[in-house]
Amino acid sequence: MEKSVETFIAKAGVLIEALPYIRNFAGKTFVIKYGGQAMISTAMKNLVAQDLVLLKYIGINPILVHGGGKEITILMEKMGKEASFFNGLRITDQETMELVEMVLVGKVNKEIVSLLNRHGGNAVGLSGKDSSLLACRKKPPLQVDVDGKEETIDLGYVGDIVKINPAVIQTLSKNGYIPVISSVGVGTEGESLNINADHVAGELAAALQAEKLIVLTDVEGIFGQEGQPETLISTLSRRRAQEMIFSGKISAGMIPKVEACIRALNNDVARTHIIDGRLSHSILLEIFTDKGIGTMVV
Repeated sequence: MEKSVETFIAKAGVLIEALPYIRNFAGKTFVIKYGGQAMISTAMKNLVAQDLVLLKYIGINPILVHGGGKEITILMEKMGKEASFFNGLRITDQETMELVEMVLVGKVNKEIVSLLNRHGGNAVGLSGKDSSLLACRKKPPLQVDVDGKEETIDLGYVGDIVKINPAVIQTLSKNGYIPVISSVGVGTEGESLNINADHVAGELAAALQAEKLIVLTDVEGIFGQEGQPETLISTLSRRRAQEMIFSGKISAGMIPKVEACIRALNNDVARTHIIDGRLSHSILLEIFTDKGIGTMVV
């Protein structure tokens, strides 16, 4: 009996620790980029859904942005196509773009919406084409230096966001819904464009004047030395982050995540975080505990 009471007291302590955060964040908007292992493991998918529904019930407005890179690659392999990337961005020809839209809008988005609803939320799925949410333009070919030679890299149907039209998100969020947004944008000719989901999250956080941008990934955060978890950086300045990108200490798929944080911070988003989505209830640990987890970019 005593042990049981102590357990309940400990649980009450957790709630008390969370109280000032709940009070401070009530009514605020959090943009959460969902990806990596948290989107693949069934157990982790359920935990993330629980976290988001809880946020909504206590008065925080979560906006979920998702990619689906691994599922896209799996489908490409089944279709006999090889995935290629440049600086963390998928090179996307017309056939690949059709597969991207099929996976992100038709499959992944609906699965996430269904899961959130099953856990008691009211989720609505959107792509960037809905209400011209993500107005984009096709990226021009890039001139890059490869072993001393200048080469042209054409990313294909990959876009840059020109304008965010957030009214549909704001309307849904104010009326008790959790918007779930897939990273497919609309080009100037109405064509579908593949947009990096990290960039989408950063731009949305900026447009919505979000309180926080939280990026889930498959590592503990940003390391001072690549591949060495003991060098985890808990707080990283924008300037230092840009230096680490330039020097190659931040590379590949981490680049757009850090760029998203910088973009959000430059547009008055209060806090940005890159956290380990493989941890159970990682979103709640970051938001509602004194210590927090991962790397905060400031």
